[in-house]
Amino acid sequence: MKKKLLAAFCLAASLALPAGAQTTSWTADNGNGTFTNPLFYDEFSDPDIIRVGDDYYLAGTTMHTVPGLVILHSRDLVNWENVSYCFDRFDFEDDAFWLRNHKEIYGQGIWAPAIRYANGQFYVFSNVNGKGLQCYTSTDIRGPWKHHNMEGRIYDLSVLFDDDGKIYAIHGYGEVHCTELKPDMSGPKEETDRVIIPEGNAVGEGHHMYKINGMYYLISTDYKPNGRTLCSRSKSIWGPYETITITADETFGYHAASLTQVKGRIVPDGTKFALGPLDKDATACTNIHQGGIVQTQKGDWYALLMMDFHSIGRTVTLAPITWKDGWPMLGLEGNLGRAPRTWFKPDIPGTDDIKPHAPYQRSEDFNGKTLGRVWQWNHNPDDRMWKLKGGRLQLHTQPAEQLMWARNTLTQRVIGPVSLTTVELDVRHLKDGDVAGLGNINVPCSWAGIVKEGQKLTLRCFEQLRNDTTDLDITLPDGRIWLRFEGDFDHDRGHYEYSTDGTTFHPIGGTMALSYQLISFQGSRLSLFAFNKNGRNGGYAEFDNFTVLETKADRSHNIPYGKTFRIINLATGLPMHATPHGLVYDTHASDKSLLTQFRLIDRGQGKVCLQCLDGRYVFVSGYGIPGDVRLTTQADRAEEFLWQDYLDREFMLMSMRTHTYIGKSPTTGSPYSMDFKGSDPARRCGAVFRWEEVEQ
Repeated sequence: MKKKLLAAFCLAASLALPAGAQTTSWTADNGNGTFTNPLFYDEFSDPDIIRVGDDYYLAGTTMHTVPGLVILHSRDLVNWENVSYCFDRFDFEDDAFWLRNHKEIYGQGIWAPAIRYANGQFYVFSNVNGKGLQCYTSTDIRGPWKHHNMEGRIYDLSVLFDDDGKIYAIHGYGEVHCTELKPDMSGPKEETDRVIIPEGNAVGEGHHMYKINGMYYLISTDYKPNGRTLCSRSKSIWGPYETITITADETFGYHAASLTQVKGRIVPDGTKFALGPLDKDATACTNIHQGGIVQTQKGDWYALLMMDFHSIGRTVTLAPITWKDGWPMLGLEGNLGRAPRTWFKPDIPGTDDIKPHAPYQRSEDFNGKTLGRVWQWNHNPDDRMWKLKGGRLQLHTQPAEQLMWARNTLTQRVIGPVSLTTVELDVRHLKDGDVAGLGNINVPCSWAGIVKEGQKLTLRCFEQLRNDTTDLDITLPDGRIWLRFEGDFDHDRGHYEYSTDGTTFHPIGGTMALSYQLISFQGSRLSLFAFNKNGRNGGYAEFDNFTVLETKADRSHNIPYGKTFRIINLATGLPMHATPHGLVYDTHASDKSLLTQFRLIDRGQGKVCLQCLDGRYVFVSGYGIPGDVRLTTQADRAEEFLWQDYLDREFMLMSMRTHTYIGKSPTTGSPYSMDFKGSDPARRCGAVFRWEEVEQ
C-alpha cells in the first residue's frame, strides 16, 4: 500500500544527539576482571582462533562484502581490534562478484575461514562458491596477503600442519574427509582424499582440527535436529574416532528467531515475504556452536564459538574449557556442557594494562583519506563512482531497480542490543530518477531516503516485508536531510526517522520486523546507498557525520549495588520470599514486605552475597536440591554468587562453589534450589530473574 502524507502533518518529535555525545560501544570487558558474552554485539560468523606467542588472532566470514576475510587481534581474548582483511576486492571478473547484469553472490562469497601459523607465516584458508578452496598467506598479519586459488571441492574446512610436515584439510558434513594439501598451496594432492569419520556417527561440519599431546581432536558442529558442538578424538588422523558432545543447549536465554520465508533469492519489490513461526522455547542454532579452541600461555583452554543471534546475525562467545577424562568440555566443573554468560577474564600475563575497548570505531565523519575499518562494500564496488572529498562521502548513482541491486552500497554491521544510527545526507547533486539514503541490507530490505523526480523531492520510507511505501513531500532549502534508524535487535524490530534541521527528528513509516535469513547469511547491515531507478547513471549523493549511539553499551549500573530490590522470577512473575521457616520460596505479587526485599553484599569482581532486608543471608546446605536454599544469620555462611547480567535488569545467580544456578521450578511447587544448569531459550525455566528497585 502507499500512503501520501503532507509535509505539514504533525508528527511526534524526538531529540537529536547532543553535540559531542559519547560513543561508548559494547565491549565484553566489564572493567572489574570479568567479561560478559557476547564478545561483540554485532555479527562475526564462523570464528577460528590461533595464538602466536602472546598474540591471539581471530578470523571470520565476510561472505559477499569487501574488504574480505576479517582478522581481529587481542592479547587477553576479551578486548579485540580489527587489524587486517585478507583482500581488498574479489579478484574474479565474473559479473556476480561485482553485482553487475543482475548477477550476485549474496551469501555465496567467501566463508568459514581456517587461520593457521606455520613456517614463519600466516595462512588463511577459505572457500569461494564456484571457485573452490582459496588460501591467503603473509608473513605479517597486517598484510600484504598473497592469494592462492587452490580450486578443488573443499569447503567449511579445518587445516592441520602436522609434526611430519604434512598439511591436511578436514572437511565434509556427516561423512568427514581428510585430504592432504600441497605445501606450495597450489592445490590438494591427488588421490589423498579419505573418509576418516563415516556417515552415521552424528558428526556435523564446521571442523576445527588440533593435535594435542599426540592425540588428534576434531571440534565440529551438528545441526540435526539442532545445534550441538562435538569433539572426536583419535591417536591417528585417519581414525578411528570416538565422538562425544562437549556443549549443547547453552543459549544464554535467547530463543531462535523467525526466519525469512520467500521463494527465490534477491527478489523484486512486491514479492510476498513472510516470517516463519516464532517458537520461544526452541533452541535451533541459537545455542553456542561452531568455532575454535585455544590454549593460553598459562595452559588454560578457551573456546570461541558462534551463536545465531536474531536479526544481528551470528555473534561470538568466549567460554572456559574444563578437560575431563581427556575431553575438552565446555564449561566448569559441576556444570560441564554449559557456559557462564559472565565469567572471569583469562589469566594472561602482561594484560593488566589493557583498557576495555571495542574492535571498531563505528561513527565516521569522512574527513580521512580512507574509510574506517568497520566499513564494507556490498559486493565489489566500481571505484570510479565514489570518493571521499571535502570531508564527505560521494556516491554516484548507477542503474538499479531496488536497494539490493544498488552498486557501491557502503555497509557496516548493526550493533546491539539497541543502537541509534544517524547520517547527514546532501541531495543537491541528485538528478532525475536518483534515490539516496540510509537502508538495511537484509532479505527483506528496507530504507528511508530522498527520491528525485524532475525537480521534485520526495522523502520515502520503504519496507519490503510488507511492500509498504510511505511518501512525504518535502522541501530542503539547503539540500540537507538527516536520516536515522533505531534498532532494537534483541527484539527484532526497528524504525526510521528524519530531520530537516539535525535537531528535531520525526518518525516515518512504522515499526518494522527484523529477521535473520539464510539467503545472504548475514544479519541486518545499515547501508549508505545511491542509485538511479530510471536505468541510467545520474548525479551523486553526499553523506556526512555518520553517528552510532549504543544506548545500552554502558553496563556499569546493571548490578544493583547499594540498592534495595525485589527479585521477580520470570517464570512465574512472583517475588522471591525469605520465609520465616528458613526456606527461600515465592509469594503473591502484591507482597512487598521486608521478607521480599534484598540487598547485595559486594565481594568484588561481580561476586555477591544475597541478604534479606531482615538481616538474614541466603546460603546453600547439602547438594543444592529443593529445600537446600535457606536463610542464616551467619554472614560467613552466605553463598557467594557470580552475577550473570542478562541486561534490562534481568539476571541469574551462579554459585561459585558448584557453578550451578539458583532457581525455582514454575510447576512443581518446590522451594528454591541450586541445581539449575542454566537458562532455557524463553527464560522461563525458573532460574532467570528481574530486579525491581524498592524506594526507601
